[in-house]
Amino acid sequence: MLNKNIALKIENISKIYRIGTKEDISDNMTSTIVNFFKSPIANYRKYRSLYRFDDIDLFNENQYGDIPPDIIWALKDVSFEVEQGEVVGIIGPNGAGKSTLLKILCRITNPTRGYAEIYGRVASLLEVGTGFHQELTGRENVYLNGAILGMTKREIDNSFDEIVDFSGIEMFIDTPVKRYSSGMRVRLAFSVAAHLRPEVLIIDEVLAVGDEQFQKKCLSKMEDAARKGRTVIFVSHNMTAVLRLCKRVVLLDHGTVTLDGPALKTVSEYIKTGTDSSAERLWPDIEKAPGNDNVRLRAVRVCDEDGMVDEAFDIRKSIYLEVEYEVLRPGNILSTHFHLENAQSVRVFSVHDTDIEWMNRPRKVGRYRCRAKVPGNFLSDGLLYVHVVILTMAPIETQCWVPEAVSFNVVDSFGKNTARGDWPNEMYGAVRPLLQWTTDFSLS
Repeated sequence: MLNKNIALKIENISKIYRIGTKEDISDNMTSTIVNFFKSPIANYRKYRSLYRFDDIDLFNENQYGDIPPDIIWALKDVSFEVEQGEVVGIIGPNGAGKSTLLKILCRITNPTRGYAEIYGRVASLLEVGTGFHQELTGRENVYLNGAILGMTKREIDNSFDEIVDFSGIEMFIDTPVKRYSSGMRVRLAFSVAAHLRPEVLIIDEVLAVGDEQFQKKCLSKMEDAARKGRTVIFVSHNMTAVLRLCKRVVLLDHGTVTLDGPALKTVSEYIKTGTDSSAERLWPDIEKAPGNDNVRLRAVRVCDEDGMVDEAFDIRKSIYLEVEYEVLRPGNILSTHFHLENAQSVRVFSVHDTDIEWMNRPRKVGRYRCRAKVPGNFLSDGLLYVHVVILTMAPIETQCWVPEAVSFNVVDSFGKNTARGDWPNEMYGAVRPLLQWTTDFSLS
């Protein structure tokens, strides 16, 4: 029996496509004339072959490993459930099957096998101007989309002013949509989808088309929709937005669900496998390690207070930057530096080793480990890169320099013990310290 709180149920959905084939090119006049008369039949057969799969057994569970080379499985037995009021992110590399899954949920295409059940009205935004008629005005398209979603005219009337105000295109609301820019279309399309109160809201990466300010408004609106109990399915390559919006994330890769769990864990796994720079790098072969005859770098990592390496950290928790190096030649005074940059290449801060025990003290031959603590409620949310430098002092000379040695994510959170507090909108700046505030009150 289906749980009454389930808003979306996906059961063993698979989708198959046949990729295109190379065109035959004639190399003489005779074959060109023959192919001209044969082309209608050839084109029909080619078109028919794209949508017929008589050469494979679609219901053979072992079919995946033995298929013709022109067949691809965009999705392979994808299954999960989403409860009412839940905000679920779907992430993965390009070609993982994210957009195909959303098109099936929105009934744009049918699954090859499996099924999906959605309980409630669905509003989707998969590409710029989804559901818009180019010849109709923005106003007419608002009412058309509302009617498609099952809204009454009175319900649309009650939301119309709010929709137009949110979209920011009041001057052009009576202009045909075909004259809108891509940004204007996505503004109005999202505004319609978000304000006509569907039970399930499905949003693809299309929000990347809008400008930065509008993207922030969209995220705030989706957070508001979630707080009001609506179900949101959000696909994005912006991990900061995913972590801010979603508590649960599904990771797709090559058409299959590789991980379904808490947002922090899933995004961490995606970052770890999807980039060359992760939260830990090791150089076990000293001959290939960065450095020279004086010092060689052996490890760089980002970890929590228990020493566990991770790719994502709650904004409230302390973060530890750790470096291990090996001194090969004695007598040098060394200084270790960390430079942190955010995803916009803005230098957040630079620090160097200030351990009093080793300041101005020549290093003996051996292995050293330096650890620097970054306090909680100091960094802003987002992706951060760590550059590592080891210098000798007197004279100052660079011995080792590794840009973007490791990376990690800082995840924003709401609560009284963070700098955000109850502020729902964007907070700017490379750092976000939690300051002590006091307020005095007196009767006037």
